[in-house]
Amino acid sequence: MPEISPEQFRESAAKIEAEVGKYIVGQREVVRHTLVCLIAGGHVLLEGVPGLGKTMLVRTLARALDLKFARIQFTPDLMPADIVGTDILEEAEDGRREFRFQPGPVFTNLLLADEINRATPKTQSALLEAMQERTVTVANRSYPLEPPFLVLATQNPIEMEGTYPLPEAQLDRFLFKVNVAFPASGELVEILSRTTGGSEPEVGIVADWATVLAMGALARQVPVASNVADYAARLTIATHPESDAAPEAVRRYVRYGSSPRGAQALILGGKVTALLAGRYNVAYEDLRAIAPAALRHRVLLNFEGQAEGVSADDIVGDVVGAVAEP
Repeated sequence: MPEISPEQFRESAAKIEAEVGKYIVGQREVVRHTLVCLIAGGHVLLEGVPGLGKTMLVRTLARALDLKFARIQFTPDLMPADIVGTDILEEAEDGRREFRFQPGPVFTNLLLADEINRATPKTQSALLEAMQERTVTVANRSYPLEPPFLVLATQNPIEMEGTYPLPEAQLDRFLFKVNVAFPASGELVEILSRTTGGSEPEVGIVADWATVLAMGALARQVPVASNVADYAARLTIATHPESDAAPEAVRRYVRYGSSPRGAQALILGGKVTALLAGRYNVAYEDLRAIAPAALRHRVLLNFEGQAEGVSADDIVGDVVGAVAEP
C-alpha cells in the first residue's frame, strides 16, 4: 500500500469530488460525507425521495475508483439467499452429487443496496454480518468478503408507502446517515441540461482503491487531543435521556441515545474532515460539522417525540448546542 502525504490526500480527494461532480449536480455535502465514509472504511446510508440521484452517486463513485460494483434492488419479496448466496446441488464429473456454494451479489467491493427499506426486516438483517465482520455464513460455513467491502445503501423516507423501518442494529452499522435534499432551482436547471441533451458526461478513473486505502491509513494517524476526544464522548453521552448532561429535548423526546459507534464515527469522520480542510489535527469544528450525519440515525425518538413531529436532526442540534467545548 503506497504512502501519501497530506497534500496528496487533499489532491486525490479533490479529483474524486470533481469527477463525481461531472455527473452529480450540487449536493456537495452529500458527496463530501460519502467520500469521508469511503476513506474511513465505513458504510453510508443515503435517504431521500426517489429521483434525487442517490443511485447515480454510488455508480459514479464506483467508476471513478475502478471498483467492482454490484446492485441489489430491495423489494418485499427479496430473500436473504438472494443477497448472500446459497448452496446448490450439482453433479460432479464422477457422477456424484455435492453441494457447491453459489456466491450472491454481496461478494463485491462496492455494494449498492437500493431502496433498502422496501425489503422485510428479515432480509435487511442478512447484511448485518457482512457489514460488521466482512464475512458471510451459509449452512454453518463462513466465507470472507474480499476487501475492500463497502455498503452504500439508499432508502426512501419512512413515511412513504411500502417501506419497513431498518432494524436498530443495522442502522448502527452505518458510519453516516446522509439526507439528500431536493435541488435548488438553478441546480435543477443544470440537471435538465445535462440529462435531456444528446450526450452524457463521461466519468474516468481518477484513483484506485490502493490510493483510497492509503488515504484511510493516513487519516487514522491524525492525532486527536484528549480534550477533543472528551468532547466527542460528551456529545455521544448527551444523546441519552438518563444522562445528567442531556438537554431538555433529549430527556423529553428520546427513547435511546447513540451507541459507542457514534463516538467512533465522530472521531473517524473528524480525522478525515480535518485532512480535507488542510489540517493535521482534529478540531471541535470538525466534530460539529459531521455530528448530524454521525448521530441522526443513532438517536431513537419515543412516542411523544414522534407525535410532536420532532426530528433526530433537531435533537442532535440541541445536543451540539448544549455541550460546551472543554
